[in-house]
Amino acid sequence: MRAAPVFDAAVLAKASPVRVLLLDVDGVLTNGGLYFAAEGESLKCFNTLDGHGLKLLQRAGITPAVVTGRGSAALRTRLAALGVVHARFDTEDKAPAAEAILAELGLDWSQAAAMGDDWPDLPMMQRAALRCAPPNAHAEVLSRADFITRARGGEGAVREVCDVLLTACGAYQTMIAGYTGGTL
Repeated sequence: MRAAPVFDAAVLAKASPVRVLLLDVDGVLTNGGLYFAAEGESLKCFNTLDGHGLKLLQRAGITPAVVTGRGSAALRTRLAALGVVHARFDTEDKAPAAEAILAELGLDWSQAAAMGDDWPDLPMMQRAALRCAPPNAHAEVLSRADFITRARGGEGAVREVCDVLLTACGAYQTMIAGYTGGTL
């Protein structure tokens, strides 16, 4: 029998009350590269592992939310496909934007995890119960993170955070059993 991924007990303790995951986009849900077509349209590459993880979170009753300094059509299309309805676009002042999402959900910072990769994410991250970052984040962000993923941003890092949250809330084993027919 395979076990759920093993995470540090202190990380799981911080993750157990989490009911919302606040995410930056560039460098977290994407690799941080900015691609522009000749017409000026922004192109983004998203990882399917991250997308499936966000869907699993929703099934477990944890709300994924986005707070980003950009607001491309590509991002809006991806979020719609994933059923992510709580988002704030084109904002550099991320803490108040995140607070507005928390208020909409009737939650507070003690029930939030936040994942970012650069300085604009720090005000949001420092207030969250669980602070997460990909390993390619800026050093100031890494030094403040409770959990640093193995995968880089845009390469499954968000999925690792989803797995932490699913494990902490007790949903991971039940969910994986649903995919494996009960044989782990």
